[in-house]
Amino acid sequence: MALDLSPTASWDTIQNVFYRKDEVYAMSWRIPDLSDYLIAGAKHGGPIALMRDERKVMLLGKHSPGKPKIQVYTSSGILIATCAWELSPPILIHFTGSHLMVLSDEGTYRLYDLSNPSQYTQYTLGAEVAEMGIVSAKAYDDGFVVLTGGLQFLEVRGWRGGRVSALAPSELKEPPHAWAIIPPDQSTSGHVELLFSPGTTIVTLDALEHIDQRISRGPFSHILLSPNGRFLALITATGLLWVVSADFARNFSEVDISSFGENANGEGGGVPEKAEWCGDNAVVLAWGGRVVVVGPSGEYLKYDYSPAVHLIGELDGLRIISSTSCDFLQKVPELIPLLAVPDPTLAVFSPGSTHPAAILYDALDHFDRKSPKADESIRSIRPELANAVDTCIQAAGRETEVTWQRRLLKAAQFGRAFMDLYNPSDFVGMAQTLKVLNAVRYYEIGIPITYEQYTATSPSALINHLLSRNLHLLALRVSQHLGLRPDSVLKHWATAKISRGDGEGDDDEVICRAIVGKFEKEGEKGVSYADIAKKAWEAGRSRLATMLLDHEGRAAEQVPLLLQMKEDKIALVKAIDSGDTDLVYNVLLHLRATLSPGDFFHILDDSASPNLSPAVRLLQVYAREGDRQLLRDFYYQDDRRTENACLEMQEAGETPDPELRVERLKTAAKFFGEHKDRAFEAKVGGSGILVYFRDVRNRATPIVVLTSHQMADDAHRLLTLQLAYERELDHKFSFVGLSVNDFIFVLLTSGFGKRAERVRSDWKVGDKRWWWLKIRALAHVRDWEGLEAFAKSKKSPIGYEPFVTHLLSLDPPQPSHAAAFVARCDPKTRADLYVRCGDWGKAAEAAKERGDRQKLEELRRSAPNGIAQREVDEVVRRMTK
Repeated sequence: MALDLSPTASWDTIQNVFYRKDEVYAMSWRIPDLSDYLIAGAKHGGPIALMRDERKVMLLGKHSPGKPKIQVYTSSGILIATCAWELSPPILIHFTGSHLMVLSDEGTYRLYDLSNPSQYTQYTLGAEVAEMGIVSAKAYDDGFVVLTGGLQFLEVRGWRGGRVSALAPSELKEPPHAWAIIPPDQSTSGHVELLFSPGTTIVTLDALEHIDQRISRGPFSHILLSPNGRFLALITATGLLWVVSADFARNFSEVDISSFGENANGEGGGVPEKAEWCGDNAVVLAWGGRVVVVGPSGEYLKYDYSPAVHLIGELDGLRIISSTSCDFLQKVPELIPLLAVPDPTLAVFSPGSTHPAAILYDALDHFDRKSPKADESIRSIRPELANAVDTCIQAAGRETEVTWQRRLLKAAQFGRAFMDLYNPSDFVGMAQTLKVLNAVRYYEIGIPITYEQYTATSPSALINHLLSRNLHLLALRVSQHLGLRPDSVLKHWATAKISRGDGEGDDDEVICRAIVGKFEKEGEKGVSYADIAKKAWEAGRSRLATMLLDHEGRAAEQVPLLLQMKEDKIALVKAIDSGDTDLVYNVLLHLRATLSPGDFFHILDDSASPNLSPAVRLLQVYAREGDRQLLRDFYYQDDRRTENACLEMQEAGETPDPELRVERLKTAAKFFGEHKDRAFEAKVGGSGILVYFRDVRNRATPIVVLTSHQMADDAHRLLTLQLAYERELDHKFSFVGLSVNDFIFVLLTSGFGKRAERVRSDWKVGDKRWWWLKIRALAHVRDWEGLEAFAKSKKSPIGYEPFVTHLLSLDPPQPSHAAAFVARCDPKTRADLYVRCGDWGKAAEAAKERGDRQKLEELRRSAPNGIAQREVDEVVRRMTK
């Protein structure tokens, strides 16, 4: 099999350290000179943004006239977006994931959505910044820092209108020669820090402190922080490259670079135009089209491009963008950090390598040529065969050429055949990953992301990158290939379709069917339509949004958007159908806060929409507990006179003010009277409605019942009479709030028998209830003679057993007085009643008088020893004679 050039063909050495520079793409664009442009490159193989530099003088005819536009290209030079820019010249261009941020020198910045570059959101840093202007700006992952015309540093956290905060005073008299940002994740304070060179020294600045590092080698033209945040590369105005630790405590190298940029005629050199770190290992300098890689010891490599280049630093290397090519430069690591083992690529391909992976790779070559040396090689590394297989798998991930990837994976597969036990998950995972990486590295896609960059970020970051370029099909296939949920891809595709769906035939039904069909075909169970519906609504397509929400299975996702769309009744119906009480309450409270009372109650008209009845009931429950006025308004609006009357009666019982209670009872009677079917309740009752009054002055009985048959008018009369009696008795007694029963009881125990008789007469209290109340009252005041007289006054309508049982229930019980009434009770019960009174002799006599021998025997067995036993025995003896 014919192979491409060996991977080591592009390797160069700096003091026994290997560096390799591979051409990733030949550029498709036709840009003769990059020095005419402002350029920004996204990390991890991302796109490149170019804009003609208006501050430079250009030859007539070299560029088209008019305001320059921002053009976004892939790393292979294919144009993917064009963004209009009509503001003042940009001071900063930066990629923020799926957006391109462009900041003008007047403090206005825009975020362009790369998937739809015609749309952008615009923000400003304020009038003060606009007045002073911006001298320079730099960005990091989560925000940016600007240096204003007043020489003050301002930090902006976040991209979408983030808060602008001033850092500590810079104490600058003129702009610094160079400055750099230390991001929060790499600073010692956990906040943004700055390094700037105001003169011969370097100053560290954050929100609180201004610290002079007291360095005397400046001024510095470049201050570069390594990707891992541990090293600083400082370039002086005299052409000295000085590498120190980030805290300036250690000095690593000093290299004179003043002559590195000279051409064959000795021209050029001096301070480089551009400088970047190549990973964390070397510093790359550029003078026009000359690129120099400087190692720690001062040795260097030179590469020439024409006429200019742009450098994009990556965490594991450096992209070199020229007019004709995109190259990737990286160090071939000697050891894998923390593991102290050779890097997989170096282990396999290093000249003269004796690593087991290199021997395994050679064994495959012998096997393909049918050489017996293949078996000898395998035997020699059998104890380390697992390590060799793993190393070949890792080396395959670090190769960009498909040929070498396949060869290394084939070597790993060849080694696996000689192993009894081997977990294939690493092999399968690497194969899947390489399939994804090769797909996005394809020339027309143009994302030269490396395996290290891919693992340092995440698959979702790569998918978001694809979505930002509207590569939905590829993003969907990558998601499915990696076993990720395709929700984000489908939602982005649907959003893009909605935003572009204004052409002929793209009506709401067509778009809805297309989105639902795609979701059902490609999506997994539970894909939400709510986010898509919101995008449709924001695009002014309310009907499409409503149609999409009909397919959303989760009411908690539907309802908030429907409320936002002012589809109040639909939102309420959806909340009711969900069976979620909290969601229904949420809708009701939202409608209550946003609608007028009339509109609110109109929506809740359950007579026209019976399915709204659950919401109406929940509203009544809520209003009864927390908003009585709302409940009163609802009853009035819905013409519910009976419910309103009952509410007035309930509130009458709960108010401690007697006068207010009377007024509420009058109102309740009025509401009852206005209902043609409630005249009975308005006058005198019988419907059995209970009204609860709280007697605030009688702590022993805080809640009493007004009488189960008394309605509004009777309650009003009773309360009026109670107030009148209190006034007559100089308020020495408290009657307000008592029921008829309790009112009579209190009057009797207080010695006001005639008033009690009047209450009995006015409220038609029956004889049975009256006798019960009288027994209770006389027993309560211990009037035994009165109780005896009352029992003899006429025949008791309730019998005489209640006299006995009530006297025995007192505390303490009164058995002697109770026994006096047993003789008037039914003969069948006398024996048991005497026993309850403790008189066993009379109990036995009562049984003897009835001739009940069985009862006598029962008393004989149950009587306690002593006098009681003898009394029962005596009666039994006399009965047996």
